[in-house]
Amino acid sequence: MDRDAALPRVDTFPGERARAVAAHQQETAAPSTYAYDFVWDHTAPADGPFCTDVDENVLLDMTGHVGAMPLGYNHPALMDRLAAFELVDPLKIAGQDFYVNAGPDLPAEVPGPADLMERLADSATQYDMDTVFLSNTGAEAVENAIKVSYDYTRGKYAITFEGAFHGRTLGALSLNRSKEVYRRHFPEIPSVHDAPFCTDRACGGGEGSCACGFFTAEKSALEGMLGEAGYVNPEEVAYLIMEPVQGEGGYRVPSDAFMAEVARVTETHDIPLVVDEVQSGVGRTGRMWAADHFPIEPDVIASAKALRVGATISRAEVFPEERYRLSSTWGAGDILGAAVGALTIDVIREEGLMATATDQGRAFRERLADATLPGAVDVRGLGLMIGVEWASRERRDAVVEAGLSEGLLTIGCGTRTMRLLPPLDVTDREIELAVDLLEDAAAAA
Repeated sequence: MDRDAALPRVDTFPGERARAVAAHQQETAAPSTYAYDFVWDHTAPADGPFCTDVDENVLLDMTGHVGAMPLGYNHPALMDRLAAFELVDPLKIAGQDFYVNAGPDLPAEVPGPADLMERLADSATQYDMDTVFLSNTGAEAVENAIKVSYDYTRGKYAITFEGAFHGRTLGALSLNRSKEVYRRHFPEIPSVHDAPFCTDRACGGGEGSCACGFFTAEKSALEGMLGEAGYVNPEEVAYLIMEPVQGEGGYRVPSDAFMAEVARVTETHDIPLVVDEVQSGVGRTGRMWAADHFPIEPDVIASAKALRVGATISRAEVFPEERYRLSSTWGAGDILGAAVGALTIDVIREEGLMATATDQGRAFRERLADATLPGAVDVRGLGLMIGVEWASRERRDAVVEAGLSEGLLTIGCGTRTMRLLPPLDVTDREIELAVDLLEDAAAAA
């Protein structure tokens, strides 16, 4: 496939073969979040944001596999390096009981888990972080961030924010404040408090109240919770957790005043700050970590998706010293996943893709803002983490559905927002093509 000339081409979506594959899987699959019957044919041509499904439809993929594909399909620099990898079985080992044979005295064409951890520690030196715990998923990365924070502080309280999504395991979902379906009837960690997540772009902080309810004329919601007249003893707070840009909650970008207040409160009260970068990390927002855009000083970073493994990053002193306190059978044992994660970081750095994400993200949002999109009420984002909000959930879903027949893959988040996650090297041509298709979809809907 020639990325520079490829165009979406759809006969019927979903096609007969895609419907058959989906039906076969659903015979034994538990109900989950399947958005539509997209079945990628991994044997067919694919390049950048373009891919081919099992019915030979050519599609422009703006889902980025929900952030897990920052380089798009078959990025040549990544594929060239993986070509040196001779597949063996198993490609996952008990990596926190044993070690993968990769190190300073061994061939380095394909990096191992230790190399990925070195790259992650190097990416967080601005926060004095030097230690990494690898796991399988983003939820596990968050769970381990929770565990190390409780162990480090011996505190009992946690603070989260309205609209938050941190995962589906019991500890992580205790911190969720987006859709109630995630938490209904499930037991939760006790003593979790929440506060509004301020996205009011005109918010002036201490100058008065804001539309989001985080600030009043007297104080912020955090200060009201933790201050002298508050109801939570800050010395008993184990951690405050936040997404620097909310993902599942609707691609909500925080206000500058809000982030300055989070920084002030956590520093004043010496509260560990955990940032969930599962979706926003690894260059997606134009910085390695979305936290890098703001004045906050994270104590723990939880990441995954683009890394192909879960990672909890912090300072050595924050992690428990006691053996058996943390472990994971396949943590640090996903040989192929760790290699792809490490090489992805290398490609992003070598090709300057964080700067590209900044520039192209701005161009994409400007083009969307100028587009004719009946029913769209807001365009927002940071870097190439872009959300288009529609007047209603029904309107959003209708545009997503209409886009499929045009060959445009998008996916929803929040209650009425569409997310766009192109490759970090997205071209001007691909942005124009995506916006044109979105205009057609909005008109057709």
